[in-house]
Amino acid sequence: MRYGMLILSLLGSLGICLGTGSFAGLNWLWLLPLCFVGCFVVIFVLAFLILWIMCLIVDTEKPQEKDSPFYRWVTQNFCQLAMWVLLMRVHRTGMEKLPKKGRYLLVCNHINDLDPVTLLAQFPKSQLAFISKRENDSMFLVGKLMHKLMCPLINRENDREALRTIITCIDMLKKDMVSVAVFPEGYTSMDGLLHPFRSGVFKIAQKTNVPIVVCTIQNTNKVFHNAKHLKLTHVQLHLLDVLQPEDYAGMTTVDISNKVHAMMAEDLGPDLVLQENP
Repeated sequence: MRYGMLILSLLGSLGICLGTGSFAGLNWLWLLPLCFVGCFVVIFVLAFLILWIMCLIVDTEKPQEKDSPFYRWVTQNFCQLAMWVLLMRVHRTGMEKLPKKGRYLLVCNHINDLDPVTLLAQFPKSQLAFISKRENDSMFLVGKLMHKLMCPLINRENDREALRTIITCIDMLKKDMVSVAVFPEGYTSMDGLLHPFRSGVFKIAQKTNVPIVVCTIQNTNKVFHNAKHLKLTHVQLHLLDVLQPEDYAGMTTVDISNKVHAMMAEDLGPDLVLQENP
């Protein structure tokens, strides 16, 4: 999408310069870049308006029975556009370990609201559906797009409702509808550190016998600060390993949680892991 917007902006600015006869002199030296920026802003606003209209027609009260390829394509393109505008550069490692076939449970640490944006953009073929806190349902545009992408909402304050969300995720995996992504800390880490996990989410893997894709992400919590100063942010996305069902067979959810936490902690290093009091 971003390349299309750039091409259209260039064509528009060239058309304006040709129409005004600027190429006959030296006026095009300042008019061309000015028109390019203006055209890009106009196209960006139009794209945003189209997204807003698309979200207006989404009825979140109506159950979403299957993943929407169109809304997923649109969402992933806007995620990539947002990362480009915010000067994010993602450096990936371990992506060759990603399962080529079948569904999986993806787990990752959570340090910023841009984490789902990054993961959606970097796993475009996986049809990730994120378990999200129910408060996100009312977020502008986000709640509507999440609904079309089959993202289940979870009430972290009510164990009974949280269990229903887990059952929903199990059902989606068994029916081969989407892959499920979850941040097992249960919330965004405000200090940027890896916090203890809520082990219940690993029940999803136990009940479906799907691989567990373990990832870590770094530096997304620096993006907005850096972008204000027109500074690049180098985001590190590491796919550490994929735990196959036989790797966690016979383990409890607590055992799996501890194993995954230890893997993430080793990759992040002690400076990025919350040290619990002895």
